Amino acid sequence: MTRDAGGSGGNRLNVAVLMGGSSEERGVSLASGCEVAAALRSRGHRVTSIDAAVGVMAPALERRILESGIGRAEVPGPPPGPEGVLAERAVIASERALAEVDVVFVALHGGAGEDGTIQTLLEVAGIPYAGSGPVACALAMDKDLTKRLFRDAGVATPDWMAGAATGAEVVERLGLPVIVKPMSGGSSVRLALARSVGEVETATGEAGGGGDVVMYEGYVEGREFTVGIVDGEALPVVEIEPARELFDFDCKYEPGMAVETAPARIPDELARALRAEALKVHRLLRLEHFSRVDFMVDADGGVWCLEANALPGLTGNSLLPKAARAAGVEFAELCERICMLGCGKGQRRRAW
Repeated sequence: MTRDAGGSGGNRLNVAVLMGGSSEERGVSLASGCEVAAALRSRGHRVTSIDAAVGVMAPALERRILESGIGRAEVPGPPPGPEGVLAERAVIASERALAEVDVVFVALHGGAGEDGTIQTLLEVAGIPYAGSGPVACALAMDKDLTKRLFRDAGVATPDWMAGAATGAEVVERLGLPVIVKPMSGGSSVRLALARSVGEVETATGEAGGGGDVVMYEGYVEGREFTVGIVDGEALPVVEIEPARELFDFDCKYEPGMAVETAPARIPDELARALRAEALKVHRLLRLEHFSRVDFMVDADGGVWCLEANALPGLTGNSLLPKAARAAGVEFAELCERICMLGCGKGQRRRAW
C-alpha cells in the first residue's frame, strides 16, 4: 500500500466526518466516525464531526461514543425510515460547516448514507468527499443487482432469490441451509441461517421488517475471507473465523466472538486469486477510493464472492484497518490517505 505523508507533511485539511444517520447501522456508523475523527486529528487535521441526521456533534458526545463502544452510547436521533432520510437531506442542505471543508469523510453505513443518496446530495452541492460515487454505492447496496452483475461478468457467487417467496419455494430452489437477509442491509443486521422451511419463514418475517425486500442465498460451507481495497490496490487477505456458524452482527462487533487473521495463513496462490477477484469486483461495481469484498472458499478450493461493501466499517478494529495494518499502514494514516483521495490529492473521481 502506497504511503502518503499527508498531514505529517504539512498538508493539513479541514475535514467533516459524516456519520450516524438514520439507518439501523447508526450505532456502528457513530463508532466508525468518531474513531476516524480522532485519528485525523492525531495527524494534525481540523475535523468537524457531523451526525447526518442531527448536525454538528458536541465534543462531549464524541468522547462518550468513543468510550462506550459500538452501539452502546445513547445518542438521540430520528427513527429509521422516510423521516430519517428527510432529516439527513435537511442536514446536508443546511449544515454550514459542510460548505467550509476541503473534503467530507463519509463514515455512514446503510440507508441513505450508503445507497448513493447522500453522495448525490454532496455532488449537487459541489462538496468533495471520500468514497464511491452515487452509482457505485447504489450498485453495491442492492445485493440482487450486485449478484446479477457478478453472474454476467463471470464472478462466481452463490445462487440466490430476491423478493416474495414461500419457504417451500426457497428450499426447492436453493436447498438447505439457506441464508436469509434484507436485500439492501449491512453489518449482518437481521441476517439468519435457516435449516428448515419453518426457519426460512420465520427469518423472512424478520428480514422483511419495515417493508424491506428479502434476499435468499444458497449457503456455502467453507472458510470466510475478506479483501480490502484502497486507491486501487488490494490489501492483504483477512480470514474470518466466527465463534458461531454464521458471521452475524454479534460476531462482528462483540469482543471475542470472532478470530480475524491478517494476513490470512493461506497459500500464496489462493491469496493472489482472492485479491485479483476483489479488484475485479471493485472495478465492476465502479467503486472508488476504498472498499471491501467478502468471499467464501469451499472445501474444493472454489472461490465464491458474497458481496462488496462501498463503505466498510472503519473503527480501528474493523476488517479494512486490520488489512491495512498488515500492509504496514496504521489506522490514522489510512484515514488520512482516504481523505487525500477524496479531495483530489490521489485518484480523481470519475464522472459516471
